Amino acid sequence: MRREIFSDEHDHFRAEFRRFAAAEISPHVEEWNERGISDAAAWRKMGEAGFLGANAPEEYGGAGADFLFDAIVMEELAYLRAHALQASLHSDICMPYLTTYGSEEQKQKYLTKAITGECLLAIAMTEPSTGSDLASVQTRAILDGDEYVVNGAKTFISNGQNCDLVIVVAKTDPDADPPHRGISLILVEADTPGFERGRNLKKLGLKGQDTSELFFNDCRVPRENLLGQEGQGFKMLMEKLQQERLCIGVSSIASCRRALDDTLDYVKERKAFGQPIATFQNTQFKLAELATEVEIGQAFVDKLLAAHVRGEEVVSEVSMAKWWTTDLQKRLTGDCLQLFGGYGFMDEYPISRDYADAAVQPIYAGTNEIMKVIIARRLGLG
Repeated sequence: MRREIFSDEHDHFRAEFRRFAAAEISPHVEEWNERGISDAAAWRKMGEAGFLGANAPEEYGGAGADFLFDAIVMEELAYLRAHALQASLHSDICMPYLTTYGSEEQKQKYLTKAITGECLLAIAMTEPSTGSDLASVQTRAILDGDEYVVNGAKTFISNGQNCDLVIVVAKTDPDADPPHRGISLILVEADTPGFERGRNLKKLGLKGQDTSELFFNDCRVPRENLLGQEGQGFKMLMEKLQQERLCIGVSSIASCRRALDDTLDYVKERKAFGQPIATFQNTQFKLAELATEVEIGQAFVDKLLAAHVRGEEVVSEVSMAKWWTTDLQKRLTGDCLQLFGGYGFMDEYPISRDYADAAVQPIYAGTNEIMKVIIARRLGLG
């Protein structure tokens, strides 16, 4: 069934990206998974081909296109299981902070290179003792003359090993009341003295993604590296979380579709008791149910994509999509693995990787429990 949100131009862009991905991405996915990190060269090729920041302004090298073009890149990478290339993090979660809140000098210095793939971006929110409660971050950036002195630790930072620039969530006023009014966003270049990358953390899934500890020890950055205004960091984060959570929904549904497609192929070939397991009613019912849920999820995500492109505020709805699609992904990969039987438990079958990769989806970008709190509050329940 044709998805009505995409134009012929979008379809052409998707076809171009598929050709690019077949040549420049797919051959490296297994290597990246084994190494736990992608290659900087792949990012530069993505940028050179115009696949980073298609939604970014033209005056800085972007295409000035709508968000649907970036969504296409997310879907295709998820379908390829190319999770090592965290394009949505770079282009659609980090980059918008620069385009919206960055000074002209910051845009010229960082945004232009981010679009070409020369400057890889990360955002450092989570701390060893602070996850969803961003108002309680302990990292500090205290102004000393014309420099901010940053001290603290971050963890679970995607792109942490590869990044050239980190957007650091820090307290510039530790005594602010309420605490969230003391939060600011500070741009820290990776070669700044006092900035140190910790371990590339070993994980259950998403093996190709570099996920790191970051440390700041009297890390001095120029005053002009403040993003936006002091004390406005929490507000800026809240404004951008709508798109971040929509990105998760987009990728989750694409990953669901890939796991389902592979399972459909498998059950048609695999025989038990003298016949393909696709002929068993349990298999048919289960896959019919999952296929229906994928289509329902896709329809909801597409509706939100269209609303987001129109500039509508859909915080409640993207929170719904984030928890529902990621819960579906976790359940669907488990059900599909079951249909593979013992082979599903073997690493040689990608469904085992899908199952492990799905485990984090309800956790990052705000836990699904937090999503339900947001929805409940917006329903007037607290």
